[in-house]
Amino acid sequence: SFVSVCVFGISPATAAMFRASRLAVRTVTTLARPAVVAAPRTAAVAANAQPKRDKTAAIARESEPDPSMTELIRNFVEPASFFQALRNVGIDFFCGVPDSLLKDFCAYVTANCPPDKHIITANEGAAISLAAGHYLATKKVPLVYLQNSGLGNIVNPIMSLAHPEVYRIPMLIMIGWRGEPGKKDEPQHMVQGETTPAMLASIGVPFQVLPDYIEGAEKALQTAKKHLQTSQGPYALLVKRQTFVKYKLVPTPNKFSLNREGAIKELVGLFHDKDIIVSTTGMTSRELFEERVRLGHGHEKDFLTVGSMGHASSIALGIALSKPNRRVFCVDGDGAAIMHLGVLSTIAASAGPNFKHILINNEAHDSVGGQPTVCSSGTFNFKRVVEGCGYRKHILAVTPEEIAAGFKELCDTPGPVMLEIMVNQGGHRKNLGRPTRSPLENKEDFMEFLDRV
Repeated sequence: SFVSVCVFGISPATAAMFRASRLAVRTVTTLARPAVVAAPRTAAVAANAQPKRDKTAAIARESEPDPSMTELIRNFVEPASFFQALRNVGIDFFCGVPDSLLKDFCAYVTANCPPDKHIITANEGAAISLAAGHYLATKKVPLVYLQNSGLGNIVNPIMSLAHPEVYRIPMLIMIGWRGEPGKKDEPQHMVQGETTPAMLASIGVPFQVLPDYIEGAEKALQTAKKHLQTSQGPYALLVKRQTFVKYKLVPTPNKFSLNREGAIKELVGLFHDKDIIVSTTGMTSRELFEERVRLGHGHEKDFLTVGSMGHASSIALGIALSKPNRRVFCVDGDGAAIMHLGVLSTIAASAGPNFKHILINNEAHDSVGGQPTVCSSGTFNFKRVVEGCGYRKHILAVTPEEIAAGFKELCDTPGPVMLEIMVNQGGHRKNLGRPTRSPLENKEDFMEFLDRV
């Protein structure tokens, strides 16, 4: 079953409708966990006649669903089957920003679509606009994929371009539902997940939850197709955790000396006690936090940008302008920097000599599945970009020795200046933890550190 919500326009009269839509989504999409009927315990177990290991095995068998009760068996959607189902409803063009909940489907698309049919965009708003261009040229409905944290980036092109009351451009939007109500997640995702249905309703995008079995997914696509044909506007599918069967891209061969965590370890050993650090979204902040733990350092020197992908450099700029006597380092990533690349021109025009930009480039969206960024294309070059924007220098490093020498040059050169470190993609530890201090604790510690000098 599914719920479709369609609200066009925002007015005081529709406020109650928004509230009702949220309640409906919570009610319909929060499915009760089916009760598992246990098989009768064996006489041997009941009488404690067998060894303890037999008891454990019997209890384990009792917890398994009865194979004859197919409704108790969890299904997942094969990326290949869903890809074909999309083609069956006429969709063969894909664009967007990779997401952890969509990574298996995104990986399949990356591996099986020709380059002119699949574009990984700089940000989610660009994906909506690219999809609009595709529809204008072909009259065919495109698919846009993104994480719900990117909803803010699509508001303008949805409302002023694709909306049925503006240009009436149909497109299917697949949204990874991080922070889905009832599921444990990071604080920033919990906030976003709770508000996702209401946000879609408020911008007039009807939606339904994508079922986690192919027959249901095919029905959802038929419903979406009918809407796209009649309303000529966007329609969304919310994708919950563990909807797709795993699908991984072929690993990229190692080309460099270090992975991202190795580069972070080198950097942490070079920072001074008074240096201010702003680290970007994803694995970078997690690895920085764990390296501080390993070394017995505190965390007050580091602002961990756990969300707000692409905005770490702007946060660092704001701090650098207000603390001109302190060195401020932004530890950035290629995917994050590309997402809001225009800010580099603002940094070049506004930043003082204390602004130091460190970019760890693995040529991939590594935190959400390893899909390539434009850095892997051979046509994109950060040196040309930052120098064209007005940075005073770009320094490239690969080995630990080059990182140490490059860091010294970074510090000796008045900013804004960038040290780009090339690293291998992948390779993050499976046991990599998450920050154990809350965002509020991190903020309070960090602000106290800023006040010390």
